Amino acid sequence: MATLIGAGHDRAIWRDYLELTKPKVVVLMLITSLVGMFLATRAGVPWTVLVFGNLGIALCAGGAAAVNHVVDRRIDALMARTHKRPLAEGRVSPAAALVFALFLAVAGLALLLAFTNPLAAWLTLASLLGYAVIYTGFLKRATPQNIVIGGLAGAAPPLLGWVAVTGHVSAEPLLLVLIIFAWTPPHFWALAIHRKEEYAKADIPMLPVTHGEHYTKVHILLYTFALLAVSLMPYVIHMSGLLYLGCAVVLGARFLQWAWVLYRGSKPHAAINTFKYSIWYLLLLFIALLVDHYLLLNL
Repeated sequence: MATLIGAGHDRAIWRDYLELTKPKVVVLMLITSLVGMFLATRAGVPWTVLVFGNLGIALCAGGAAAVNHVVDRRIDALMARTHKRPLAEGRVSPAAALVFALFLAVAGLALLLAFTNPLAAWLTLASLLGYAVIYTGFLKRATPQNIVIGGLAGAAPPLLGWVAVTGHVSAEPLLLVLIIFAWTPPHFWALAIHRKEEYAKADIPMLPVTHGEHYTKVHILLYTFALLAVSLMPYVIHMSGLLYLGCAVVLGARFLQWAWVLYRGSKPHAAINTFKYSIWYLLLLFIALLVDHYLLLNL
């Protein structure tokens, strides 16, 4: 394994392989997975599931990200945001990256099978294949709705965390998936507007490239309204309490404000600022879910 990886390029170091896993994205995914785990039970999550379940999910997500680097290496070399990635600059070879991805995926699935349950493992595998094969290999280049259709794979972590603890699927984790599914288009399309010229240069049919910025801004606004409505559902079905409801309203109102500012074009750099806020929105929303859950347990 080490020989194969090391053969990618003499200058490849451990940081290059870490970068292949998209660690910042994986950390955000793990936060939502952790929330799924803790919301699934009132008795506490067994430490083996907590540690090895999340490690398994992280390894599989990292493997999918590495495949994304391989498939997108030509595109990455053309874009300012990604041109210094390991494969784009030739620091890691495609073959070495694929071996690394396979190792991460197999190790992750082995941990999930050993310490959680088969359903969690197979759902994680489906999520991995959805992102690495269906989205990256096909949808990204096939349709401007790529991020909407492919967003389902990225929305899976809270469901994976829930199933790792309970061994079954229920309405609550599917609602968490729906929240992330609704969040993905306004999150990613804001970045796509900011990087519109680069996507056009790379011949990627992102919505701002194929339908224009105004059309995209309208859809960002509409999806943000839908996200606000969906984010209130945990309170409606008594999955959470007033603390979460208040946080969801405040965070959602701020997201709507940014979407409106972007639509009106009233501030410079509104697209990238909307994108940055969207990351904080999802992080804080899921933290609010978790805090509210334990507050309800202690009432």
